Parts: sequence; structure tokens; C-alpha cells
Amino acid sequence: MVIGVLKEQAPETRVSLVPEVVAALVKMNVTVWVEHGAGDTAFFGDQAYVTAGAVIKNAQEIRTGADVLLSIQTGNARDAKPGAVLMGIFQPLFNHHLMQQWAEKGYTTFSLDTIPRTTRAQSMDVLSSQANIAGYKAVLTAATQYCRYFPMFMTAAGSIPPAKVLILGAGVAGLQAIATAKRLGAVVEVFDTRPAVKEEVMSLGAKFVEVEGAADASKAGGYAVEQNEDFQRRQREKIHEHAKKSDIIITTAQIPGKKAPILITKAMIEDMRAGSIIVDIASVTGGNTDLTENDKTVMHNGVAIIGNSALAATTSSDASKLYSKNVLNFAKLIIDKYGGLNLNFEDDIVKGTCITHGGNIVNERVQALTGVVA
Repeated sequence: MVIGVLKEQAPETRVSLVPEVVAALVKMNVTVWVEHGAGDTAFFGDQAYVTAGAVIKNAQEIRTGADVLLSIQTGNARDAKPGAVLMGIFQPLFNHHLMQQWAEKGYTTFSLDTIPRTTRAQSMDVLSSQANIAGYKAVLTAATQYCRYFPMFMTAAGSIPPAKVLILGAGVAGLQAIATAKRLGAVVEVFDTRPAVKEEVMSLGAKFVEVEGAADASKAGGYAVEQNEDFQRRQREKIHEHAKKSDIIITTAQIPGKKAPILITKAMIEDMRAGSIIVDIASVTGGNTDLTENDKTVMHNGVAIIGNSALAATTSSDASKLYSKNVLNFAKLIIDKYGGLNLNFEDDIVKGTCITHGGNIVNERVQALTGVVA
């Protein structure tokens, strides 16, 4: 079996496989083709791949010859040979029309952002590995653009109070943001609709802000769920109360397949102190503020709203290493001992991650969006 690694399109800087993982696949009797320059933006040169056992090819050779095509984003995963397996982060609930096209072309598609969030699948969870980096970089991004200090300073010229950081969402990204902000000396408050995360938040030294009556999110795989109107009203009031006292806000709340919930309104932003910073990690799905624009910084009333859905890619080397380890662990489920392809759909992880197969969309949620049932 041949696994092909394509070079990502800018501004993506990550690569699907790093040389260390290529070597592991080669030991599993898999042939790995890597596009020339695929690892350059993650600081893995072609020679490192050759040393690991890969063969350097051009994009066309890889697309038409590889049995499994790796591409983090959807843009590169095209023109593969009939029956090829495509693997990446394809956001199928948003790109369901593209998934239908891929089904019609006969591709088998594994979208790694749909891996079931179970204990067994933790080593394959690309969303968690990349969100961890995003939470870390969100705080650093805010710190570098903030016009004041993060920690408290006491000097002969006077005292500087610590920055007040409000983090909305205590998933993987939010928890890492808490830890990073605390290490920088900030005072941190955290809001999340899931009472179950309170202990984790407090263990990191942050204050947990509660609104009672939230819908149960225990089966949502670590994501937010939609709330009723009464809860949303009380939630807005509580967040507004804390937002206007905050210097930095990090927002992380997303709902799979739907627009991100608005948690910070224009009125809240206008009540914040000039020079404050909002970093919206959920910008790719519309953002958690009224004013968020993906991949842009919007200034409003002296407050910077930074919409950045690609924070993990700003740490391209380590992000690629973690991502490729996730890919390797998933690939082990579909590779037999001879290095051949073995699609075992009796495996709940393989089945749960598969979007298209045999000319059809096989994922039920994507089926519902397209109206096409296999």
C-alpha cells in the first residue's frame, strides 16, 4: 500500500506526517510518498523524509498513484485515483456538499475531526491535540498585543495590577488557556455550561463562573450544546457582568455542525476597557462575538477582536508532530500486518470516522444534511 503526503496550501503550515512517523509506517511495510517541500513550513526537509524511508514525488504522481492520500485541509484532497482513501480534517458537517462529490467519485473518506471521543480513541483525537496548542497560543497572542502587563508588578514607580482574563469554554483549548494565563501571572475566571468541568478549572487556579440550569452536555463529546432561551438570557447577563471587568477574553465555544454560539455581544464589547483583547478561537464557525471575522483583527471602541482559527498552525513543527502521531494511531486500525489496506467497519472508531464509502455518504449526520441516504 502507498500512503501519499501532499504539501498543504498556504496559509496552512502543518504537514500530515513527520519523518519520525514515516519511519514507523515503513517498518509496517507501507510505502510512503511525500510531495517535494511538503514539510518545509514545519521545518522538516526532504532529506529527513528520504532518510526515514520515504520517496519524494510530485503532487500529480501522488494524487494518481497513492492508495491513501493525506491532506490536512480539503483544498489539496482532489483528483485522487478512483477508490482512493482520503484522510484529513475535512469538517464534513460544514462541507457536506463536497462530501457528496467525493462519494460520487468513489473515494473512501476518513475525516479525523469526527473520531469518536472515547477512551480508546484518545491517541487519535486530532481535535484535542490541536486544540491544546490553540489554547496556549491564544493566550500568548493576547499577551503580545495587550497594551499592559499580564502579571502584577510592584516597582519604585508604582504598582501594576495583574491582567484579568475571562475564558469562555473549558474544553481542551480552554483548559490549556487557563494554565498558560496563570503561568503568565493573570487572574483567571472561566465560564462553561458544563458543571462537570468546575473541578478541573479550580485545580488550575481559576475561578469558575456558574449559571444554573444548563442543558446536559455530558454526551456531546466535549462540545457545547444548544441551550434554551431562558438560560441564554441569564448566561448573557452573567457573562456581561464579568466581561466588562476583563482585560483579556478567550472564547472557545463551538457546536458540531452549527454556527458557534454568540457569547460576547457588541454591547458587551463596548463596555470593555479600551486596549482590551478578545481572541476568538471559534472564528472558523462564525465566532463567539457579534464582531468576529475569521483570520482578521477587528478594532471596535478600542477593543481588538482577533478571529484566528489557525492558531495550532503557528506552532507548525510540534503541531505536525502531534497530528501525525494521531494519524499513525488511526492508520494502525486500517493497515494489516503485510502493509495492506484493511477497512474493518466492525471497529467503532473506523466506522465512526468514515464519511464516504462505496459511492455513498455513510455518516448519518452528513446524510441528514445532504438528504441522500445510502
